[in-house]
Amino acid sequence: MIMDNDILVELNDFGFQYNAQTRPTLFNINLKVRRGERILIAGPSGSGKSTLVHCINGLIPFSYKGEMTGSLKIKGKESKRSSLFEISHTVGTVLQDSDAQFVGMTVAEDIAFALENDCVGEPQLHERVRKAAEMVDIGGYLKHAPGELSGGQKQRVSVAGVLVDDVDVLIFDEPLANLDPATGKQAIELIAKMQEQTGAAVIIVEHRLEDVLHRSVDRIVLMQEGRIKADMSADELLSGALLSECGIREPLYITALKYAGVDITPKKQPASIRTIVLDEADKKRVREWYEDTGASDHGLTGELVRIEGLDFTYESGKVHALKDISVSFAEGEMTAIVGTNGAGKSTFAKVICGFEKESGGAIYYRGNDISDLTIKERAEKIGYVMQNPNQMISKVLIYDEVALGLRNRGVPESEIEERVETALRICGLWRMRKWPVSALSYGQKKRVTIASILTLEPEMIILDEPTAGQDYRHYTEIMEFLTKLNRIGMTVIMVTHDMHLMLEYADRAVVFSKGCIIADDKCYNILTDKEIIREASLKETSLYELALKCGIDDGTDFVRHFIDFERKNVRISDPVAEGVYD
Repeated sequence: MIMDNDILVELNDFGFQYNAQTRPTLFNINLKVRRGERILIAGPSGSGKSTLVHCINGLIPFSYKGEMTGSLKIKGKESKRSSLFEISHTVGTVLQDSDAQFVGMTVAEDIAFALENDCVGEPQLHERVRKAAEMVDIGGYLKHAPGELSGGQKQRVSVAGVLVDDVDVLIFDEPLANLDPATGKQAIELIAKMQEQTGAAVIIVEHRLEDVLHRSVDRIVLMQEGRIKADMSADELLSGALLSECGIREPLYITALKYAGVDITPKKQPASIRTIVLDEADKKRVREWYEDTGASDHGLTGELVRIEGLDFTYESGKVHALKDISVSFAEGEMTAIVGTNGAGKSTFAKVICGFEKESGGAIYYRGNDISDLTIKERAEKIGYVMQNPNQMISKVLIYDEVALGLRNRGVPESEIEERVETALRICGLWRMRKWPVSALSYGQKKRVTIASILTLEPEMIILDEPTAGQDYRHYTEIMEFLTKLNRIGMTVIMVTHDMHLMLEYADRAVVFSKGCIIADDKCYNILTDKEIIREASLKETSLYELALKCGIDDGTDFVRHFIDFERKNVRISDPVAEGVYD
């Protein structure tokens, strides 16, 4: 039993206001975190989640200045009376933006940073670094520079850097943002295993609710507009309407059950598809809903881009990243590119856009070979939004960053104003247009880069992890706008680890593994094929499991029906017209 003397973090009527802002970000926060607890903090962007964990880990007030009110105690001591160094021995954090956390020239040096600060002896240091690296499956990269790693691999290094130190509270800020589904599942299992072994308290800040609930949490703290909206068990929260009211995506199996008219209650244990209890009446409702819904395929027009025999090897010659890739994309198609971290997905996108030069093969755009076109020339046809927004941003102010591409092309300022305003409203940034980019969160910076490309109006846009770090509201707004562009002819290619996005929006999925394409099929076929799921580190959709649980033999067809039902009956037809982006 957890006793009050095991309280590690305690906030009483706590509030915080940044010096640069006119109103507080946090209001009257009352929260206790006990040893051995696993807590999920959820909430829309701007709800104060990151500010709250920055207060707990000491970045506030030591790095981000402002006024704190009320009380915040770490192991019984007021945090404002402790140094950042003292707090770091109790609280460890894995940041959402992995690049912002690297300090070493190699992976091994980065993992060892905390141990070196504690003057741990060399033999013990090497052993602890090795064990931490092996726990997150990064042991083969200890001599690599962090910049040589994929986004998911960088995330693992950051996790290892926390695992190597012995702290009482572990905070994971968006730990799944850059991980493929299978690796994300392993990360949640690893966090749970580590917490069980050490007895530490674990705080997870994450939008991907269903993925975090792969392992149980003691409670979910739901935040909205700087306040705690709810602090309850996952079963209780999933049984009410608070998630949708706050703009948080509920698990897909919960959505399907609600479509079928099943009443979700805490007694049904809905926190996991594995634990949910459905009686025969519930299962009958699901079967009847499935039988009453239809499914249809969506026709496409002519070919826009064709890739033949594409090969790419990095200059060092050590990594053959793409091997004989042949694939085509139709005009007006929306396609997901999925697969394990390091499979070549981002490299494929960069080669198409000219950021990397292919070693062999050809790229055709409307039948014309574009292999010799410059990056700028290709950008007029194919827009590219990179995975890491920090690699795209060069201006101080948001408005200037989004307007940059148009200004470089000599577009009249009156037209720039109109196109920039439209893009900023779409991406939920219009009210922040005069802000410096440095004041934004990682997810907000992502929206800035998407807005910058949308203003250029290319015929095809490639987005590398477009929804990473986005809450469900902004996720939906961006994807619905891309869908609208897609409907009027723009081809949209999404490199993603988000299986929800793939199911809800893509016409098909191209699956990469070890530099090769191993599948090219409808999304519902991909996410119900156990062999492809295993080889590409994907995750079987909970919809498939729900179908089997309810006695529906063809789980693949059930997933297909769900997708079609959402597209016909649920998704917003014209978000701009309905004022979603105000």
